[in-house]
Amino acid sequence: MDIIFIEELRAETWIGIYPREKAMPQTVVLDIQMGVSTASAGASDDIRDTIDYAVVTERLRNELSARHFNLLEKLAEFVATLILEDYAAQWVRISVAKLGMMKGVKRVGVIIERSA
Repeated sequence: MDIIFIEELRAETWIGIYPREKAMPQTVVLDIQMGVSTASAGASDDIRDTIDYAVVTERLRNELSARHFNLLEKLAEFVATLILEDYAAQWVRISVAKLGMMKGVKRVGVIIERSA
């Protein structure tokens, strides 16, 4: 199993359960690892034989900007499902974090792993 990754993807989304969180979109940071065989792409040198991380990044920014999530866990599940179903990854690890939500804490978040 090979891994294609996207690190520190910043995206705007509506997230949270508190009134102050619902007042405006927030920036979340995602780290994404996608398990997939890259052997075909390595042999062909053709982007069509792999997961195009630029396409995934653009899609996630568009999808997240249009949605509201109460919990980071739900956002992470949404991203994992999208990648598994729409990009044929066999496995994903998603880390998603909010920035500066608590005094003295840089990030709070969740990491999940899911398989197809």
